Amino acid sequence: MKTGTDSTTRTERSARTGAGAPAGKAERRDRSPKRYPRLTQPLVRDGKDAELRPATWEEALTVAADGFRRVRAESGPDAFGMFSCARATNEMNYVAQKFTRVVMGTNNVDSCNRTCHAPSVAGLTAALGSGGGTSSYAEVEETDLIVMWGSNARFAHPIFFHHVLKGIRNGARMYAVDPRRTSTAEWADSWLGPNVGTDIPLAHAVGREIIHAGLANRAFIERATEGYEAYAAEVEPWTPTAAEKVTGVPAEAIRELAHAYATAERAQLCWTLGITEHHNGTDNVRALINLALLTGHVGRHGSGLQPLRGQNNVQGGGDMGAIPNRLPGFQDILTPATREKFEAAWGTAIQPRYGLNLTDMFEAMESGALRAVYCIGENPAQSEADSEQAVERLRALDHLVVQDIFLTKTAELADVVLPATAAWCETDGTTTNSERRVQRVRKAVHPPGEAREDIDIICDLAGRLGHDWKFADAQAVWDELRSVSPDHAGMTYGRLEEHQGIQWPCPSEDRLEPTYLHGRLWADNGPDGPSPRAVFGPVKHDPPVDLTDEQYPLRLTTGRRLDSYNTGVQSGSYASPLRRGEYVELCPEDAERYGVTVGETVRVTSRRGSVTAPVWVDPGLRPGLAFMTMHFPDEVDTNQLTIEANCPIAGTAEFKASAIRVEKLAAPVAPESVRS
Repeated sequence: MKTGTDSTTRTERSARTGAGAPAGKAERRDRSPKRYPRLTQPLVRDGKDAELRPATWEEALTVAADGFRRVRAESGPDAFGMFSCARATNEMNYVAQKFTRVVMGTNNVDSCNRTCHAPSVAGLTAALGSGGGTSSYAEVEETDLIVMWGSNARFAHPIFFHHVLKGIRNGARMYAVDPRRTSTAEWADSWLGPNVGTDIPLAHAVGREIIHAGLANRAFIERATEGYEAYAAEVEPWTPTAAEKVTGVPAEAIRELAHAYATAERAQLCWTLGITEHHNGTDNVRALINLALLTGHVGRHGSGLQPLRGQNNVQGGGDMGAIPNRLPGFQDILTPATREKFEAAWGTAIQPRYGLNLTDMFEAMESGALRAVYCIGENPAQSEADSEQAVERLRALDHLVVQDIFLTKTAELADVVLPATAAWCETDGTTTNSERRVQRVRKAVHPPGEAREDIDIICDLAGRLGHDWKFADAQAVWDELRSVSPDHAGMTYGRLEEHQGIQWPCPSEDRLEPTYLHGRLWADNGPDGPSPRAVFGPVKHDPPVDLTDEQYPLRLTTGRRLDSYNTGVQSGSYASPLRRGEYVELCPEDAERYGVTVGETVRVTSRRGSVTAPVWVDPGLRPGLAFMTMHFPDEVDTNQLTIEANCPIAGTAEFKASAIRVEKLAAPVAPESVRS
């Protein structure tokens, strides 16, 4: 397989990929994942060594509240942490973060956004002042150039990819930048395959080429940005030839991408976890934003930056303040006037400092500083990097309360389990997608058994801890949010229904804002330019932490498949003709080198653990690169292999770059996970 770039046509690529795909007996293999039972009644545990047993709501809520009260009294408010839910409604996230700040008195609230797009929020905020994607989905249909960087959107974001396909049909060219020649790359005009962890050298080389070719938008740079000179100096050593030696992408392909992006009238730069799930994820994001600032591809219709969120309400959870550094409406906790506004509205004092993020909270469990966790709709026991370490830390908590719809692996560790509703069909509310569009969610069916609304459960706990909250319904929560968040003030439930969703910012009930952000960068702002200006980030290349060597010669990268979702708790309960279970995917050359064939079980080992998994051969991989997912942790716990090397700015772990070895087994072994 040729690495680095591919200039063949879409038709040729599709045919070749189809001819090279493995087929036959392994594809038909029946490997149904574990099915998790739906929770229908509360559960409690009578001591750490006891089993969970059924309980009444009264007993379960009393035990849950007593545990939180005891830990707060003994160790203070910061011994508590809230894991909120990126799949639940905005209204639930608003009440969850309010519980954390008002009832428990801490800012320790976060969600699984920490394991995916926290670097996007940090990078966009630092460069542009706002953590949301800058364009709408419809603009992708009307743009001239689409760059999919570190994103197999066809599998991971199939709804968004429909808009991409419409854009291609309308004449847009697409470049795919990904170490794997993915299903998304099959639709691209050109594929660039950098080595894992070399996105910054590649982006810098593209930027340098734009500058040296005289294609930088100097008028935009001078009027609307700052920090250009430092950026230009940082990228200067990265000639296309120098970048080729590090990235593996041919210099001519780098020049082609640079000229195509800079000369396009309108261009969309899209990314996902291939950019963010690195120990330097925020720097990766800044490297891509720099290209948009260099060319003026931001702040106008058809040109923008699109971080594609991985769950239905990752954007909304952060917008609602379920993150440790922002209050609802993405308002900074460190701003005194902001705190005063919320303190007046909520009748409480808010700590004038950032709380712990998800990564920090797990480290605080290790030290004993964090003793109690309220986990709503998250499964960190299987979703965290180095999963066995995560389980050990959760076990060490004094008090763990899990509120979920399934008895997940995390729920199995809890002292109290509270059965909740499925946000997409059993409750009312709203969610916010990757284009910042707030949409209504409506209850269609009743929850099973004794399961209750998330908001009702949280309010019941708040009442037992001295805060008598009464929300008549989800709309009452939303209206309270609107009263404290200027970005949402104009979004009544009636207007959301009338317009089939509204993008933020929406400060007034009298009008709708443009579909894109940061139009100020192009407006006539007088001699001083826009305020604030966009800021270049002169970031440096920093290779993956987990280095390959003779003992661990393969680079493992992880990702999603079309048929499954995250840790498989939800998607495992239904059949899919596409599902084939977990495999370690190798290129044909590596499979031949190790003497293994499709379906043969091998041992996969990193510096943190070992698993056994069957082999799949993917011609879209290059020699030295392996691929696995996190969808089947009960079958093959991939996160025993991944490394907890975290981005120091965003706290996101380096799921995309682990060093492994693959060993052929002497005798057949059923796939299972073992600790080395």
